[in-house]
Amino acid sequence: MTKRGEDYEAALRTGRPPNIAALFPNSKALIVSGKYIDRAMLAKGRAVALAANGRSSFVIRGALRAAQRANAALIIEIAKSEGGANAYCAINFWNMARTVDALCNELGITVPVAIHADHYGIKSETDVKAAEIEIPSIFDAGITSIAIDASHLPDEQNLLASIKLNPYVPPWAGLETEVGEIKGKEGLSTAEEAMFLIQGLNAHGIFPDWIALNNGTTHGIEASGQGIQVDLTAEIHQVLTPYRVSGAQHGTSGNSSDRLREIVAQTRTTKANVATALQMISWGLEVNDYGNAILDKDGNFIKLSDQGVTNEMWAEMVSFARERNWSGGNFKKLNLPFENKLTGQSRDIRDRMAARVEQFAFNMITKVFNSSDTAPLVVEQILAAGSYDPGPKAKRIEDPQAWTPERIAARAAELPQDGAPSGNFDD
Repeated sequence: MTKRGEDYEAALRTGRPPNIAALFPNSKALIVSGKYIDRAMLAKGRAVALAANGRSSFVIRGALRAAQRANAALIIEIAKSEGGANAYCAINFWNMARTVDALCNELGITVPVAIHADHYGIKSETDVKAAEIEIPSIFDAGITSIAIDASHLPDEQNLLASIKLNPYVPPWAGLETEVGEIKGKEGLSTAEEAMFLIQGLNAHGIFPDWIALNNGTTHGIEASGQGIQVDLTAEIHQVLTPYRVSGAQHGTSGNSSDRLREIVAQTRTTKANVATALQMISWGLEVNDYGNAILDKDGNFIKLSDQGVTNEMWAEMVSFARERNWSGGNFKKLNLPFENKLTGQSRDIRDRMAARVEQFAFNMITKVFNSSDTAPLVVEQILAAGSYDPGPKAKRIEDPQAWTPERIAARAAELPQDGAPSGNFDD
């Protein structure tokens, strides 16, 4: 177990990024760049960090306790749709780091944690302009890792937007990029698309820590049964080997533990997002062994009477949703209007909400993602680097002159074209 000994104190002094040190000068929480989380997984080998989607304080509390039990490095994240300017969660880009830091100090958490802005979506030039102002603001608020997600755009625009926004991401921060929007049956990512994006970024001196793919999953409640395409993922990761980019697995809800273990064992994934499952578990809904909510014969969620929120609170939540015609995955919109009500429940109810998340997350960390005992690896790497910034994994191997805007357009025209995906793929 990582303890607050001499090495830990040294890691606190040198390993916390400048924004974290300025925001929390007296903190004992080891909040670090996402780069270190990725590298710890690589150091252990065939290990994947749990990226717990912090839609509520209960989820964050449970995930932190699980990581502490497992001595595992952890990522706490929220997506732009969930925690951005038009949030449907009380946890957001601007208070997530404060919530994590407070809970770490309260609970005596000593495992390293990265604060990740997931799916920072870019769907137009207007979004790019807004991001130039907003991205610095979220780093001011304690974000230590970000996913610049312009994957809803055609390949050329995805690359150009990613290049344009890179100066607004601190060089020490973890960086995720995405190709092939998470769009279920609308089409899967290809090796050609992934290479186009990573090569173009490399030519401009941008070296992502992770790439997220559309490899067969959707977000939210998965019912199609298609699941993650392990072979496709492994193939794309293999092609990207010279660029030393790890995989980020999205849409884990709805995929069996066995499928996720295959991702861990057969691909170069080091980060896996778990969102909807943790939300449902905290509320006390019946789920299967991998966290997907189970529905009754009428298509309604099944509330366990002795788990999660009180039965009276759940009835109020269901009534609130029905009045707004929310069903299925849209129950996620209950997070914002009910966070204060849930926080106002008695201690025993609050504790059981977090405890159920803790047990599920602990099982994922220890029995599925193989990331137990990765916390000390982060401390070791911080001490070896003597810095909050371990530097890039990769180096420039592409010719910048071959990746000018004009040549990017020409290269993109040669890729298989199926048009930009339609729909809303924010989470």
